[in-house]
Amino acid sequence: METVVSKVTEKHVLFTASFVIRLALVAYGDYQDRTMVVKYTDVDYHVFTDAARFITKGESPYNRSTYRYTPLLAWLLTPNIYFNLMFGKILFVLCDVLSGLIIYRILCLQGLDPKSACRICSLWLLNPLPMGVSSRGNAESVLAALVLGTIFCMEGQRLIWAAILYGLSVHMKIYPITYALPIALALRTTETTEEERKEGWGRRWRRLFGFVGSFLSRELLLFAGVAGGVFCGLTTLFYLMYDWEFLHETYLYHLTRRDIRHNFSPYFYMLYLTADGRWSLWLGLAAFVPQLVLLLLVSWAYHRDLALCCFLHTAIFVSFNKVCTSQYFLWYLCLLPLVIPRLSLSPRQGVGLLALWFAGQGVWLVPAYFLEFEGYNTFLWLWLAGLLFLVINCFILVQIIAHYKPAQPTQRFKVE
Repeated sequence: METVVSKVTEKHVLFTASFVIRLALVAYGDYQDRTMVVKYTDVDYHVFTDAARFITKGESPYNRSTYRYTPLLAWLLTPNIYFNLMFGKILFVLCDVLSGLIIYRILCLQGLDPKSACRICSLWLLNPLPMGVSSRGNAESVLAALVLGTIFCMEGQRLIWAAILYGLSVHMKIYPITYALPIALALRTTETTEEERKEGWGRRWRRLFGFVGSFLSRELLLFAGVAGGVFCGLTTLFYLMYDWEFLHETYLYHLTRRDIRHNFSPYFYMLYLTADGRWSLWLGLAAFVPQLVLLLLVSWAYHRDLALCCFLHTAIFVSFNKVCTSQYFLWYLCLLPLVIPRLSLSPRQGVGLLALWFAGQGVWLVPAYFLEFEGYNTFLWLWLAGLLFLVINCFILVQIIAHYKPAQPTQRFKVE
């Protein structure tokens, strides 16, 4: 068995096999779509393709109802119309495998030997969830590659490339904006604080000014300028092309979104019951408060380890979000392999936490099935199952934090 595992997790075998499996799933998905009532392809893929079709006609991608993404995604998928409908799926599969390669490179930068890095990397490349999501035509793998690329460039001291990828990540989907604070804290100048401590400056206002001044470092200003330039440049370009509709559908809609369909969010039942109330909008905005508080605390406590901090940020954001579906789990699962090498959990503890995580989803799926397919009113049970899943996620995050061994402080970023 050990020989088989070693063979499968060899670098070339692992990446080739993972790519071939995904291609096979794409081919099978095409067969299922043509021959079966239940379709394999994600409905979002049809939305992406329809938006791309409008672009090829010189029209707005937002003429396709429910398209609430950046026009850049629809532009990337115009080959779906010009060449072959499978182009987008192949692109997403490539980004999925590319994410695995970036994970491998980051783990090697962190000091793991290639063999161990491949074994950890296989947790993503041979994971059925990202395999299924990318082969069904969901675009989450594109964002995973951009986020991982940002962390890789930060770890490798390539600040300008990190800023470019980060600006592009935020443009593609707004949630990576939460990484801005830990990145800023990681790039700020710390010498001032150390000098103040040595000189014994006791006045709070001087310490405050010193703290604020630490954010004026050359590295941070450069990163903010490049990332902000990329984001603002793309936003301005698409605003000029598609006007206010672009801003609303891509960004503003997600701030005021109140999805009353059943999902894992602990807020869905509250939003469902108050959907027609006058306080519904404010309750939806208030749901961001727990996220904000936790993200601020995590940023301050763990910004020195960017991979861990981004993982905790994303897991907290997803768990406490107003809308939480299974595909959102990929946002933090792609970062989990970067954390695993420094966990002191035993294999038994790790398997136990994984089983607990799946059990939480299983408990939720029971009332979801009876609501969706049997027509029973199980909203209350769904909400309670969602709360249980939230507690499970929080418990797992606490265990990860408690068993995490921080890396040694790295050198200051250098601008090449």
